[in-house]
Amino acid sequence: MDKLKGSMDTLSAMQITEDTRGLDAECKTILYKKEVLAVILQGVITEYKGYSRQEVLEFIEDDSITRTMEVSPGRTNTETRGSNTEFIHLNEKTSNFDLAFQAKNPLLSTEDIQINLHINIEPQKKYKTKYPIEKRGIYYLARRLSSQLSLVLEKTDYAPLEKCYSIWICRDDIPSEDCYSISVYEIVNTKNTSANTVAKESYDLMTLVVIKLGNEVYNGDKEDEGYELLRFLNAILYPHKQNFMSVISDYIDFSENEELWKEVTGVSSWFDVVYEGTKDDAKKAVMVEVEEEKRLAREEIEEEKRLAREEIEEEKKLAREEIEEEKRLAREGAEKEKRLARKEAEEEKRLAREEIEEEKRLAREGAEKEKRLAREEGIQAVVIDNLEEQIPKERIILKLQKHFKLSEEESEQYYNKFTVRTF
Repeated sequence: MDKLKGSMDTLSAMQITEDTRGLDAECKTILYKKEVLAVILQGVITEYKGYSRQEVLEFIEDDSITRTMEVSPGRTNTETRGSNTEFIHLNEKTSNFDLAFQAKNPLLSTEDIQINLHINIEPQKKYKTKYPIEKRGIYYLARRLSSQLSLVLEKTDYAPLEKCYSIWICRDDIPSEDCYSISVYEIVNTKNTSANTVAKESYDLMTLVVIKLGNEVYNGDKEDEGYELLRFLNAILYPHKQNFMSVISDYIDFSENEELWKEVTGVSSWFDVVYEGTKDDAKKAVMVEVEEEKRLAREEIEEEKRLAREEIEEEKKLAREEIEEEKRLAREGAEKEKRLARKEAEEEKRLAREEIEEEKRLAREGAEKEKRLAREEGIQAVVIDNLEEQIPKERIILKLQKHFKLSEEESEQYYNKFTVRTF
């Protein structure tokens, strides 16, 4: 199956857009995610035919994604910083692309040179306006193409111009005969009075794609052209239905985050989702504090181990010096004294070794004990904080297994231990 691995960021966006009843900003939130972009691009970009969604996702240039590129005449080459301006109606005076970015053109790129496609995606609440969306799309393409050049002079080189795509996704007010359709407008060579032809990439520089949805229910057949893309967009741009995750899972794999999805989508509204997110932030803050305490505990243990090693080394050095002195005195004396001195020296060496080994053992035991106590304090903090948050026992045990590498049985024991202490 051609599935993308879904990120936590994308899953969160899908949770926030669970009830997108005419809310343009929420609809756009989900379209800004790379996994979603990859599905859309694979469905409409000619250059990506035959490539997997994962390959398409890797074509997208992360650092080129912006919501703040202006479309206004004379200012397309500038970028401003700030929040995205919503396109609630087409007759607004907004002059920003909703979402603009670049992606690799695999047909023209080589190992040494990368040629990009310049893409903008414009989600629209309504298709019917006082002027054709198609004209506005062509205008956006013209501005995007011209933005690739700085000030045009006599010696301006037009060869580096790269192809532009403008993709418009219209949700509502679609004529019945146009519901769930995809229209493509591009530059084509329609006539030549000579035998010579020009390479397509020299004039194929602008493509407009208009995707029309139409209603909350999509009854297309798998054999229909564009079925996969239209089914996907229907799922994410209308209020989520019971089979939402089942549909999305055919495109993006969230199996690692499935339990989180079930937990958060149990709330009743978008505001509750935000509230849940706030609680999650609080939990994360607690976890950060726990990790910091664990780090400090580890540093303290390492320092104590270092000091213990230094003390041991010093004692060993003194013991060696003492032994050497005794050996020297033994050599100076009679053979009897030398024999007695050797015995005494051997005994002292044995005792010194035993003392050193004992000190090392005690140092190791102390370090292990402190590590164990620090670990248990971290586990206790997680259990108590999650209990305060009224997190179910099963979820707490799973978190203990994940964060502290515990078995299910060990997690259960710690849970019971600290629950009894707390209550």
